[in-house]
Amino acid sequence: MLPPEAAPCLDDPSAATPLETVVAPGHATLTSDPTLLRAHDLVRRGRIREALAQLDDAAQSATAAADRERAVLVALSMECRLARGDVGDALALSTDLTPLLDLPGVTGAVAHFARGELASALGEPELAAGHLMRVGELLAAEGPEALLLPWRAVAALATIRLGQRRGAVALGREQLRLAQGAPYESAQALRALAAADATGDRIATLRRAREVLADTEARRLAAQIDTDLASLLMLQSSAAASAEALRLLRSAEVYAGAQDLWPLRTRVRRFLVLMGETPSRVREEALALLTKAERRVALLAATGLTNRQIAERLTVTVKAVEWHLSHVYRKLELRSRAGLTLLVEPD
Repeated sequence: MLPPEAAPCLDDPSAATPLETVVAPGHATLTSDPTLLRAHDLVRRGRIREALAQLDDAAQSATAAADRERAVLVALSMECRLARGDVGDALALSTDLTPLLDLPGVTGAVAHFARGELASALGEPELAAGHLMRVGELLAAEGPEALLLPWRAVAALATIRLGQRRGAVALGREQLRLAQGAPYESAQALRALAAADATGDRIATLRRAREVLADTEARRLAAQIDTDLASLLMLQSSAAASAEALRLLRSAEVYAGAQDLWPLRTRVRRFLVLMGETPSRVREEALALLTKAERRVALLAATGLTNRQIAERLTVTVKAVEWHLSHVYRKLELRSRAGLTLLVEPD
């Protein structure tokens, strides 16, 4: 069995898997609401901050009035908050799903899926597995729509915690079969299999997951897989493995910091400390060190504007911009504008 510090994503609420739409040509979608479809796409791409803003706007304007759209809106909102570690907010939102749990078909399935992810984040694998298996039951008679929700991948992680690895492997393999080669869905299944199959080559499975995502924008899933892979490479005693693990962790660290994904960021930092490395500052920590004027200049510089363009935008002299940037670089221990862009990553 993998040591706890290396177990892929089992202690990470950000492991919640995005709601899926089309798994294969001709399959139906969870919703026809254009706002929710855009938000779903942002979640899938790993752009959690943008997705959450859009979902909050949708909730305020009540664009999702039907039960099914309401379920999707709440489920996506909960997922974003779990990814950011806002478990209390996700728990509060989950009460909106209570009257939807008894509904048939996709609406009830979405409600149980979201409750299952919440239970997993709260460390209640038995409750999580119950909700997720109910998803399968509700979708069993839905034909192609049975593939809309990746409940098997999430349930696999819950059953691992229950000590049922054989069942977890079966769930992961079934999702991989149903994915029919679709990159995102296949990577989800492979990640679950890497966590579940103690007899397989977990590193090879995760590398395969990363390969199938190569041409797909899925930054959150990619960062999660990279962190899982790094945790396994750390157990090897070669310089090459350590170097690769560090590179993967630094990449995931930048992404998690830019999107405010505290659970993933905390997990990455824990592995960096185990490697004897110092975790980098991330957006909030970096900006907190700067004065208001330095923060304005840093954010504009991170967008790619030249010093002269920044000066014109702020109606100050170029020399003043240079002076502020020199303080920014010193405070943040940076040597280049490229480093500033990676650290601050503007909205």
